[in-house]
Amino acid sequence: MVSASHILGRVNSPTDVLLLCWRDTGHPQGGGSERYLERVGAELAERGSRVTLLTARYPGAPRKQMRDGVRVLRAGTRLSVYPRALATLVAARLGRGRLAGYRPDVVVDTQNGVPFFARLVVTAPTVVLVHHCHREQWPVAGPILSRVGWFVESKLSPWVHRRDRYVTVSEPSAVELAALGVDHERITVVRGGIDPVPDGVIAAELGDGLRLVAVSRLVPHKQIEDALTVVARLSAVGIDVHLDVVGDGWWSAQLHEAAADHGVVDRVTFHGHVSDRRKHEILAGADLHLMPSRKEGWGLAVIEAAQHGVPTLGYRSSAGLTDSVVDGVTGVLVDDVDGLVEATAGLAVDEARRTALGAAAQERSRGFSWHSTTDGFIEVLDGVARRNSSN
Repeated sequence: MVSASHILGRVNSPTDVLLLCWRDTGHPQGGGSERYLERVGAELAERGSRVTLLTARYPGAPRKQMRDGVRVLRAGTRLSVYPRALATLVAARLGRGRLAGYRPDVVVDTQNGVPFFARLVVTAPTVVLVHHCHREQWPVAGPILSRVGWFVESKLSPWVHRRDRYVTVSEPSAVELAALGVDHERITVVRGGIDPVPDGVIAAELGDGLRLVAVSRLVPHKQIEDALTVVARLSAVGIDVHLDVVGDGWWSAQLHEAAADHGVVDRVTFHGHVSDRRKHEILAGADLHLMPSRKEGWGLAVIEAAQHGVPTLGYRSSAGLTDSVVDGVTGVLVDDVDGLVEATAGLAVDEARRTALGAAAQERSRGFSWHSTTDGFIEVLDGVARRNSSN
């Protein structure tokens, strides 16, 4: 049933919203999941909600600031942010600390592998935000932490949140959550939005030949090594190819070494962190976007590339890309690195198909906005708030 608020193009906002996330977009390792939460938070604030974000500190970050209408409080590190946030909420209930007396109407607990378990210390209803499950990523944490982390994610969290609503960003992620025991009727898919391309963006002059781009945090599960393999194997058969890597992360040094091992240092440019405008300039100058990630919840960069008519190639096993990429229409999904090389090589010599894929991707990108994402999110928040008040 379509509500009157949808007919009018707006949805009422909840009053006081608490967001919990282990990092924010200013964090050196911040990425698409952080942007999702913050853009929804900013939209909520713009519509009249009081929004607070508890997150970790990082070098140069203020402990407290207002950003896009959202009150941001930072404390703790990658791991200690969890107990620090819970301690802040307990103190608030006792009338103490930085949030003395604070009583949110609803809590959004972001589960990046593990949640904050805020529902154990606050009376407000909780919505668990999950971008994707981390089974494939936990091994990088080491043998002990990975087992503990996967137990928390796959067993403990579903049990603790057995009556809570879940929001995720793609149908494949919803299927993963259901496989962990989360009732399907408690899961709502709210796909990510997209920011407009900054005014006046002009395609960067990146040079001749086939221009590939990868927009990604530089961490192991993003598998940028596979993009380097594509460059090496295409150049070995005489294709003039260059890869622009946009983004940074703790795996950067290993990727530089991998580029040297592949003999493609002169065919790869590591741009590191760049401004939003510069990112769009590089995307606009690219021919193909590679996303060889082992796991994605949605893949925000897929839609960002699509805004410029640039199709994405990636792995169907990554889960989320089967939702953000329409295989054979807005991009190409393959099974392994050999398939990635073959698909890229095929598109390198087929400009007409590249153009057709890019045009379809660009048309599809026009259907995404943070306004509509926030509408979907608010429907979930209002639903849990109404059920809580009726109990």
